[in-house]
Amino acid sequence: MDAQCLDQGQFGLAHLRPAFSARNRPAVGILNGFGRSLGDSVIGLQALTVAIAAGTVERNPTLLRLPGLPAIICELYEVAHDIATVETLPWADEKPGSLPDVAARFSKVIDLRDFAFDPAFRGVAMIDFFLERLGLDPTLVAHTQKRNNWLAPRVRPDPRAFEMGYILVCPTASTTMRSMPVALHDAILKWLHANTPRQVLTQAMLPRETTLSGLCGLVANASLVISTDTAMVHLADAYSRPCLAFFNTHRPEWRARDYPLCQCIHLPAKLPTALEFSRGDDDDAEACAAWFPHGDGMAWLDNLLKATVNSID
Repeated sequence: MDAQCLDQGQFGLAHLRPAFSARNRPAVGILNGFGRSLGDSVIGLQALTVAIAAGTVERNPTLLRLPGLPAIICELYEVAHDIATVETLPWADEKPGSLPDVAARFSKVIDLRDFAFDPAFRGVAMIDFFLERLGLDPTLVAHTQKRNNWLAPRVRPDPRAFEMGYILVCPTASTTMRSMPVALHDAILKWLHANTPRQVLTQAMLPRETTLSGLCGLVANASLVISTDTAMVHLADAYSRPCLAFFNTHRPEWRARDYPLCQCIHLPAKLPTALEFSRGDDDDAEACAAWFPHGDGMAWLDNLLKATVNSID
């Protein structure tokens, strides 16, 4: 069976559904589904949507999530209320190992606690990892169903005060290791201001978005998103916005392989493969150095920006 056979109908997965009846459907609990970051959650909820359509996860599973999440991530799960129910998993049950007492409520438990440290998570596409943990063979799922299709129909972006069609630069990731160095961010802004009539916005100089619809609006109304390896790449795919994305600690195919409008630039750092979290200042320095493959020379960046901006004009 090739991947294309699953790109039919609503999700192209009906023929994979087991014969469950309404009376014998087991309750499913997913522990720490899907992490604490916005990008992981966007991708995980897409995988869950596909798994429910395929029948490998029963409808209305319960996501047991650790407390203290940022408000925007809580809002993300609120808008996904028709996909899953959300409950709190106590911090005492944070680590994998023995199942928490709450697991006894469910006929089936999928344990995603500390998935970022799972060897199976390293060096694979995140969507494929989640699909497999949810019971699907990722090779049998069409690439179109590995995009973040679930989000845009559920979140109406706030209109922006800026004129639509701006270029949005997103330099900051959740960790210093994957954030864009100031010098490169400044070089991008300098080139854009000198070479395009479009308005240029950078998250580094905008008020922090406090709502999901506001953050989605910032992306959805852009003509181009230029971003480091962060959730904005996944939101750009969700709203079908062209994106130029830079990756230094992960290969692009592990994060944006299925995004047709995303141009990925790999600037590999001299770090262990798929390092998720910095171990100290030396890792941050190596990650920063990767952004400057030709030392102080920026001709490669100028040429890249010229080709990218020309493609949207």
